Amino acid sequence: MKATFVRIIEADDKASALRELVAAPGSLHRFEVEPVSFRVVPRAPFAYWVSPKLRQLFTDHPPFAADGRVAASGGKTLDDFRWIRASWEVPLVAATRWVGFAKGGAFSPYYADVHLLLDWRQDARALKEYLVTYRSTRGWSPNWTAELHSAEHYLRPGLTWPRRTTSGLSLRVMPAECIFGDKGPALFVPDDDPHVLLAILAVLNSQAFHSLVELQLAAADAAARSYEVGVLQRTPIPRLSSTAQNELTTLARTAWSTKRSLDTCVERSHAMVLPALLQVQGTALSDRAEAWVTRVKSAEDDLARIQRSIDELCFELYGIGEQDRRQIETGFDSGAGVADSEDDDEEVEPEEVDIGALVESLLSWSLGVAVGRFDPRLATGVHDPPPEPEPFAPLPSRSPGMPTGEDGLPLNGPPPGYPVDFPRDGILVDDAGHDRDLVARMRQVFELVFGDEADAVWRESSEILEARKQDLRAWVGRSFFEGHVKDYSKSRRKAPIYWQLSTPSASYSVWLYLHRFTRDTLYKVLNDFVEPKLRHEERKLASLTQEAAGTPTSSQRKEIHVQTGFVEELRSFRDEVARIAPLWNPTLDDGVIINFAPLWRLVPQNRSWQKECKKVWDKLCKGEYDWAHLAMHLWPERVVPKCHKDRSLAIAHGLEDVFWEEDTDGKWKSREVDPATVDGLIAEHTSAAVRGARQSLLDAPVPTRGGSKSRGRRARKGRRPQEPSKGAET
Repeated sequence: MKATFVRIIEADDKASALRELVAAPGSLHRFEVEPVSFRVVPRAPFAYWVSPKLRQLFTDHPPFAADGRVAASGGKTLDDFRWIRASWEVPLVAATRWVGFAKGGAFSPYYADVHLLLDWRQDARALKEYLVTYRSTRGWSPNWTAELHSAEHYLRPGLTWPRRTTSGLSLRVMPAECIFGDKGPALFVPDDDPHVLLAILAVLNSQAFHSLVELQLAAADAAARSYEVGVLQRTPIPRLSSTAQNELTTLARTAWSTKRSLDTCVERSHAMVLPALLQVQGTALSDRAEAWVTRVKSAEDDLARIQRSIDELCFELYGIGEQDRRQIETGFDSGAGVADSEDDDEEVEPEEVDIGALVESLLSWSLGVAVGRFDPRLATGVHDPPPEPEPFAPLPSRSPGMPTGEDGLPLNGPPPGYPVDFPRDGILVDDAGHDRDLVARMRQVFELVFGDEADAVWRESSEILEARKQDLRAWVGRSFFEGHVKDYSKSRRKAPIYWQLSTPSASYSVWLYLHRFTRDTLYKVLNDFVEPKLRHEERKLASLTQEAAGTPTSSQRKEIHVQTGFVEELRSFRDEVARIAPLWNPTLDDGVIINFAPLWRLVPQNRSWQKECKKVWDKLCKGEYDWAHLAMHLWPERVVPKCHKDRSLAIAHGLEDVFWEEDTDGKWKSREVDPATVDGLIAEHTSAAVRGARQSLLDAPVPTRGGSKSRGRRARKGRRPQEPSKGAET
């Protein structure tokens, strides 16, 4: 027996709408359905508004989880700050192993860069022990597989998607050698066949498949947009002939390639080649920006055409008729609204292209060239971009835009004939006239790339960024680092790779490149840059004072006042660098923020970043991050004994064999270790110089805030309270 349903959720006056529907049996908002037909759809949703033919698809076609296909939920680390890194903050060449970690993200069908890495060193030995201990202390079963779900499928190529989202279902390629998370489940096919995976990718991103997913979700689940593994497992997909599979494979591959091409201008992406303004032609930057917008629009149009072809083919494969197609294309809303996502890692869709952002990206790339991170020969045509990788190939440790030697390893220094003389130590300074002047080196990159048009392009960059008096030096000193921190922040990790250490007014800055750090970096900063600069400016102050004699003019008094303030800032800056240099021992595996934390006093020009670093430093001091190499370096007397109680810490610090042993049942227990052994290990990791520097840093008074509110306003406009230095001794 059929039941009658009426649909009046959109009506403002529901009572009147209900009376009209009762009186109009043929209305499109009135449905007569056999209730038993609801059972055809998994979980029997009360989806009266779709045709019986659509419901019948669940019996006409096999579910995804058939024929050896697998859908699986992924793992949780329970401490992402410890175990996850952004892909650009770990060593470019590492003896240890970090693997890609697919963890949901924004709506992005077909392609999305896997920008996170998971600590999988020693087959995740430390992570697994951490999970076992975490569960044991809470009375749960001590089994790491209870958190790292579906570990048997890790490192396989597959498809992944954001499990919880406000934007709809979007499947994308997951390369080999990746691990998938709880918020980024994954799908796999027999033998990991890439052609089958791409064909399935097309089907699962089709309107037909999405309609069948939404049909199962019904009102309650659709509101939250929670695309659980079970839903996709139960959703039917058509059996594919070889012809249909080949056609879908080609379409999905083209969609993946088209979307990836738009990622080749994103610095932090594995696909990065050149900034957008260097991938197109134009006399002026404004012309190039328009050309880039045209390219993006063309790519979006191509993607729309590809999607229409996929949708048309999938409608045919499912056997969905014209009337049902129209309903699907129009959208059969279940009546539920779309709630905010609970996935903290979901990111907003990118904003429309604007020329200011494109110019900032160009300048950032020029800085990267100046420190040896990016290869300018791709911009000059000396080198061609490398061929596009296969979609499921493992992620590279470096993007195609980075220079490598004949051995395939990153360049430690410029080889013969290289067009840019980048510093091997990765140190540049914001100091006009200095051989290592950052702005001058960036300007040289413009000359290399733009030739005779370099002056005009440099001026146009200043105008677009509204730099004071068209002075890009002021913009670099005051605005670049803030934007860099924002650009290199993703999934709640802030990981800038160019570090600006500065005086409070940003009248003098030292810039460091993360991937060229050594234990001597800060000593080089102190001895080769800051001390000579301070001596130069002290002599300049003495000369000004001497010239003014006892009766200085108003302009002389002002100049002396400004120079005195500058010298005082330099002295304070010198003292801070000298205080930290003895304890500086960077280990990139710790992550950017851990390594930056002791330097929090040296970034007064950026209050928000200073606050972030200070917060992490305080936690380090309290012992919250004793897994970090920096913690062992600074507090061995605290960390070494902890390794006897926490096996994951012992593994992290290479002390597992000292403090732990495996019994005959395969269980780990702490060894009996005499106090002398512990004291010896502490002494082995202790340095008198480091201990003294640590205490000096802890005892130092909190530095006064540099600058006033008006100075802060000047900073936002790219202004500086003092003119840049006109030179320094080297």
